[in-house]
Amino acid sequence: MPLWKTCASESPDIYATARAVEGLAKARIPETGVSPEEAYNLVRDELYLDGNARQNLATFCTTWVEDEVHKLMADCIDKNMIDKDEYPQTAEIEARCVHIIASLWNSPEAEETIGCSTTGSSEAAMLGGLALKWAWRDRRKKEGKPHDKPNMVCGPVQVCWHKFAKYFDVELRQIPLSEGSLHMRPEQLKDYVDENTICVVPTLGVTFTGVYEPVKEICQELDRLQTETGLDIPVHVDAASGGFVAPFLHPELLWDFRLDRVKSINASGHKFGLAPLGVGWVIWRDKKELPSDLVFNVDYLGGNMPTFALNFSRPGGQIVIQYYNFMRLGWDGYRDIQSACAENAQYLAEKLAELPELDILYDGNGALPCVCYRLKHPDKAHYTLYDLSERVRMNGWQIASYPLPSDMEDTVVQRVMIRHGVSHDAVEQLYWDIKKALNYLDKNNIKWSEAGPSFSHG
Repeated sequence: MPLWKTCASESPDIYATARAVEGLAKARIPETGVSPEEAYNLVRDELYLDGNARQNLATFCTTWVEDEVHKLMADCIDKNMIDKDEYPQTAEIEARCVHIIASLWNSPEAEETIGCSTTGSSEAAMLGGLALKWAWRDRRKKEGKPHDKPNMVCGPVQVCWHKFAKYFDVELRQIPLSEGSLHMRPEQLKDYVDENTICVVPTLGVTFTGVYEPVKEICQELDRLQTETGLDIPVHVDAASGGFVAPFLHPELLWDFRLDRVKSINASGHKFGLAPLGVGWVIWRDKKELPSDLVFNVDYLGGNMPTFALNFSRPGGQIVIQYYNFMRLGWDGYRDIQSACAENAQYLAEKLAELPELDILYDGNGALPCVCYRLKHPDKAHYTLYDLSERVRMNGWQIASYPLPSDMEDTVVQRVMIRHGVSHDAVEQLYWDIKKALNYLDKNNIKWSEAGPSFSHG
């Protein structure tokens, strides 16, 4: 008989129980359960094998929250936000967030416009795209024209737009990059848009590099094309990260509903909105921009309620925390946090620029609080940025390394995100760890390890 079998099933020590010695179930549910304390500790031990989220500088997502956030999340664990009849105050809080965000993005009808929460900016982007596809299709039907070949035009976009195009049968026309430009340029649009274009999607905070695409100039170019060709093409702004940065750090920048051509905007609450995973937001310029065909009325939850999200049952906690953040921090608090992140990103860029091996592509000025760089002489180096990622991970840091989209697939970059909770001292330590890792790689003939792209869209 194995020694552990002699242990009492109610051992006073968690690590002397049968489940701790034998191991947790891996493929099927166990026949008997254990105490809450035992289950908690053994499952928590599994999580120790994950990376340290605070050192994950590949992700855009919130990794630090106040104790009060934990308490409010616990208070909301039983709230299904879709059930607005049963939880009317949670529904009211969601509506307040919609109007606050609409105001933040300068909606002309902020107190009346329509929008909703989602599980993240990817779902929000898809809702924005669907509304524009439906509106385009309806126009084409009224004009008696074909409506079976919709397309959308964009620069280097997050993978959710590739999913949108595939899932909803829309041709994605992605404008390629070129050396010296990290985003689509307005003058390129004329070669990609036509009468079947449902929208142009500029990104306020390109996932690959952190830069803003020039939304105002894109709208101006579309104005010019309309004058020349008659094509009236709307804009949806993917502000997954920049939507909660630009209003506080770059208020003079025209990218939002101040531009008439912008019909809808999506953003992640759980990125620079500072809410916990996962909540996103989509806001339409005004109610007429959301086709009624996309709104469903549900009458089996205790009342007749409209819904237009892709997901149905969802927890209400993240929405409540988004509202908590608005009340807790206010405009000044958000500005101070985003400013601190930007200052730390710019400091890191200044330090990394001193290293002869690296070429800074984006230094944290003017867009998202992050740094993007490449090897200055990749053809002469006997290592890659993938090797550098592996090396600094020995100190716990997770840094995204990946090739840029077409036509710059041969350019491999690293991107370091500086979020709320990443202090100046942490940035300083990261710099020294990168410097030490480069020194090690320079002195040792690595000859390209098996390390490959490590890329976080979220």
